[in-house]
Amino acid sequence: MAQSTSGPGAMPPAAAAGASGILIALLSSAVFGLSGSFAKSLMEAGWTPATAVAFRMGGAAAVLLVPALIALHGRWYQVRQNWKTIVLFGLVGVAGCQFFYFNAVERLSVGVALLLEFLAPVLIVLWMWFRTRRRPGTATMLGAAAAVVGLVLVLDLAGDVRVDPIGVIWGLAAAVCLAMYFFITAKQNETLPPLVLTAGGLLVGAASMVLLGLTGVLPTGFTTQDVELAGWVTRWWVPLAGLVLLSTVLAYVTGIIAARALGPRVASFVSLTEVLFAVLWAWLLLSELPGAVQMVGGALIVTGLILVRTDKHTDVPALGGEAVPLEAPPQTGGSRRL
Repeated sequence: MAQSTSGPGAMPPAAAAGASGILIALLSSAVFGLSGSFAKSLMEAGWTPATAVAFRMGGAAAVLLVPALIALHGRWYQVRQNWKTIVLFGLVGVAGCQFFYFNAVERLSVGVALLLEFLAPVLIVLWMWFRTRRRPGTATMLGAAAAVVGLVLVLDLAGDVRVDPIGVIWGLAAAVCLAMYFFITAKQNETLPPLVLTAGGLLVGAASMVLLGLTGVLPTGFTTQDVELAGWVTRWWVPLAGLVLLSTVLAYVTGIIAARALGPRVASFVSLTEVLFAVLWAWLLLSELPGAVQMVGGALIVTGLILVRTDKHTDVPALGGEAVPLEAPPQTGGSRRL
């Protein structure tokens, strides 16, 4: 006789699906959070940010190309109809965010650089307030204020360790780029499979980095010498493979699955753990840990983002998954991460 799954100790199907969705979302955040540590180990060995971004995006695009073509099923009109979205996604959401973030990581700790980029929702709130002349909800205002105070503490201007101002500018540029990406992908799009958007955006991003490098606009360079990671000396391709396969391919795919299982609102909350994972990985792999004041500032930034996300009176794109208003249904657009 088959055992019943509806007994008193059984988990309801909806709860089981939600639990599995949260686990997948946590996996996505964990592997996304690895990107800063992998990239920094390469850059400390002599790689430039532009080269690291180009290899990351090009390698991930090569891995996702065949699955994307299968998802298209020969429907190339979907690409023709959405080529502007693909190009903007690649230039802003992929190349821009990653390039600015990697430049920030080159000068700042991984945790501080990521916290600066995660200020994007606060920038969106300020922009929407300026544009519409409508005051955001109380929770959003409190969240924005907490994030700003947290930013001041993260910068630790009065501390012993001087924060590189150029690195701060790169981190804030990544935040602006992320905010722009949210606006780009905020429209409902049912015609383009997320895998196609992700692969197309990665191809565009990689091509843009290569073009800027060949023309001399961005400095390029890499080395095949061994790198140091987690206290061990290893081959250069180890962090590069991790950057491509774990922090990009696996991270994007699990992020899309989690956003569909949980919806954009819940997925965006879980995605905040990316900051915690990034700090943890930087500590384990690079022996890099923000100071106590910076940790408090980081906690304030995350608290502020949670307040912004809980305010139902303010439409702010999700950090994880798709950029949509709080109560909107999930979209099929791709996700943006580091």
